[in-house]
Amino acid sequence: MKIHYLKTPIKSAILKKLKSGDIVYLSGSVFTARDTAHKLLCEKIKNGKELPFALKGEIVYYCGPTPGKRKGLIGSCGPTTSSRMDKYTPVLLKNGIKAMIGKGKRSDKIVDCIARSKAVYFAAPAGLGALLSECVIKSGILAFKELGPEAVFRLYVENMPLVVAVDSEGNCIYKD
Repeated sequence: MKIHYLKTPIKSAILKKLKSGDIVYLSGSVFTARDTAHKLLCEKIKNGKELPFALKGEIVYYCGPTPGKRKGLIGSCGPTTSSRMDKYTPVLLKNGIKAMIGKGKRSDKIVDCIARSKAVYFAAPAGLGALLSECVIKSGILAFKELGPEAVFRLYVENMPLVVAVDSEGNCIYKD
């Protein structure tokens, strides 16, 4: 197990060095998306419509943050169950997503898809949404404002603690 301090955008060469079980402190930009936002993004892709933002090289955090008390910041922002996004993950990976953040194991099909895409799946500590929100230094709505807390937010995080749950070779902490 190694400890890595990473800044976005993360280059593919760096992703290759991450191994299942490694600890990561992530700084930089990520976007949030839950079920409905995933569905809308995939529908746009399927129908050949322009996306509200580019996916290439991005990190998606499976999270629906609560409203914040201070302008520009969010409230609690804990991870949601990742397996609910499995039906959308292959499309997003094919369109350039490099990493995902969530909680819980992924299906064997998705672990294989992550490995084929040379992407990474990070696990965020569950039950610590208030603590994770302290890593957020700036936030704003990026797309689908009408979805409220399930809108797509752009978060700027500093030293967000994560574990490499599935590495770019398909090694998985839930199996190992």
